[in-house]
Amino acid sequence: MTKNFLRLLAVTILATAATSLPAAIAPAENLLPADTLAFFTIPDTAALRTASKVSPQLMCWNDPAMKAFHDKFMAKLTETYLAPIEKDLGLKIADFLDLPQGQLTVGLTVNGSNGHDEVPPGIVVLLDAKGKSDSLKTNLAALTKKWTDAGRALRTEKIHGLAFTVVPLSSNDFAGIFPKRAPVLELGKEAKPAKPVEIFFTQFESLLVVGNSTTVIEPIASRLTGGSAPIIADDAIFAADKLAQFRDNPTYYGWFNGNKFITLLTEAPTDETDAPAMMPKFSAAKILGITGLGGLKSATFALRESRDGSVLTMHLTAPESTRAGVLKILALAPKDASAPTFVPADAIKYSRFRLDGKQTWAELQKMIAGISPQGLASLNAVIEMANGLAQQKNPGFDLRNALFNNLGDDIITYQKAPTGDTLAALSSPPTIYLIAVAKPDSAIDAIQTLAGLAQPQAKSEPRDFLGKKIYSIALRATAKGVSPGSLYVSASGGYLALSMDSAMLEEYLRSADKPPKPLRDNPSLMAAASQVGGASGGLFGYQNQREVMRTSFKLLKNSLEADTALKMFPPALREWADFSLLPDFEKVQKYFYLSVFSGTANGEGLTLKVYTPRPPQLP
Repeated sequence: MTKNFLRLLAVTILATAATSLPAAIAPAENLLPADTLAFFTIPDTAALRTASKVSPQLMCWNDPAMKAFHDKFMAKLTETYLAPIEKDLGLKIADFLDLPQGQLTVGLTVNGSNGHDEVPPGIVVLLDAKGKSDSLKTNLAALTKKWTDAGRALRTEKIHGLAFTVVPLSSNDFAGIFPKRAPVLELGKEAKPAKPVEIFFTQFESLLVVGNSTTVIEPIASRLTGGSAPIIADDAIFAADKLAQFRDNPTYYGWFNGNKFITLLTEAPTDETDAPAMMPKFSAAKILGITGLGGLKSATFALRESRDGSVLTMHLTAPESTRAGVLKILALAPKDASAPTFVPADAIKYSRFRLDGKQTWAELQKMIAGISPQGLASLNAVIEMANGLAQQKNPGFDLRNALFNNLGDDIITYQKAPTGDTLAALSSPPTIYLIAVAKPDSAIDAIQTLAGLAQPQAKSEPRDFLGKKIYSIALRATAKGVSPGSLYVSASGGYLALSMDSAMLEEYLRSADKPPKPLRDNPSLMAAASQVGGASGGLFGYQNQREVMRTSFKLLKNSLEADTALKMFPPALREWADFSLLPDFEKVQKYFYLSVFSGTANGEGLTLKVYTPRPPQLP
């Protein structure tokens, strides 16, 4: 009896202790409302913080060699964004940086909108402090007091038993950071005043919940307090994506509710006016139908970080039975996309698309016709005009047969390192494009004809090279003072070959008799390819990140010599990123190695995987 009593006492103590412990906070999908349009979540921020300390990217950013560039960039970031936010909200961001220990989720919801009203999207943030919940509580209390002392009219609202602090934001908050929304103007009516913006927040156990409306907060509060409000985990499309895309504990992941978003767009009213217009008006539903994007059910991405490297997986859920337009074009057939033997080992970039050219042309015509039957008629008129002009010299010429109906199902491109350190050389490294065609001579004839129609060409005879003919087509100058250059065209091995570098084209033609050391024999490439499922899905690519970044560093550091090179960046970035402060690349090259990607399609959707192995020089 004594033993039974002791057992009962032990069980009672353990049960009492267990019930006194806070329950684990549910994952994002079990809290976010059913009308969620998109969300991004880090399930375990503590684990991510630990992994980030040894990630090559962060190690490079924090390397002493990058200090000058790093410090100036961060100073501009603080000045432009962080300092104003701290001033407007009366908080120190540093006080909150260490608080995320569990999940950190940002979600976007419909928020009761019908797609054509002025209701802004719902925004929600979930932050699990876990063992730092007391620090979170202290910081929130201090922040609330600071706001009250500053004269903000805070109030408290009870939602499913949880006390939410409501903070009104004035129109001056975040001025200069976010663009002001223009007032809604209706003919003959005064401008509608902007609706007040409020922030709702509360702490439930170790979880901070922040939202911008009761509509977005209410279902989360319901779930936290034992209610059964609909959540995104109940969505059948999400459930399938979670099983297929979010298994094996991704470091972080995101989900876009294509089905909900498209429904929202297609339910918006259309403009039924018959007033004449230069361009036809289209409803969102029609545009989605024309492009085939209406068949997109969802989009996901998930990154998995490990000591060996990182794998990024992106997926579009689009059932094969409903694919059309863009989605049908992108659904590549499962064919070999590995590097052929003629791709040299010193190629720093390589990609291969098993794209069906004839199908792509057919789908593009359908989309143009869907947009406007007159548009397709105009396209055909342009083709007929090109045929008419070309037939004056070549009576049998037909652009459709020579080019569009001549396309195969293979597009290959590869690039080598620049041959010099000038801006011109760094901006245009040697690159070749290979397009499978059934009749190469007809394709070359079509390209020459189109080039002649676009820009009059001086008559020039092709150059013979190892029994092949190389044609030269003069190009227009793209900028003042820049040499226009030429496009070199030839054919070999069933491919139409195009390059602006004659040596690159000659090397390809030479490979038919004297194959180079092939890229495909690179053991690091083969090992990396196995991490993305191989190269048999119709899309595969490779990048030598070290050599690509070496070129990028040189280009950015030298870009100060020519304003044209800097115009690729927006003005704000040019102020933040002083590329003259970048170190010599040799000081940071150990953080870069290679990457590969592959694409596949099946009956459920389209998937792209990118793998970046850890550089072997790093510990």
